[in-house]
Amino acid sequence: MKTRARIGAGLSFAFCVLGGPWMLSRTDFGSKNDIVDTGIGFCFVGKAFFVGPVLLLAADKLCPEAG
Repeated sequence: MKTRARIGAGLSFAFCVLGGPWMLSRTDFGSKNDIVDTGIGFCFVGKAFFVGPVLLLAADKLCPEAG
């Protein structure tokens, strides 16, 4: 169970850290119409550095008996 939780934490980090720049690469920073898309891209990048470590810590805390 602990291994699955760690894999989930790694995958969530990877998808968010790759999805954010992918969204940012498809926006035009000079256009006012892409403000929301730009914000969502930056949100995904920031979320990656929060969600991944938090899930990893939760995996270590909730599954301490399994190596």
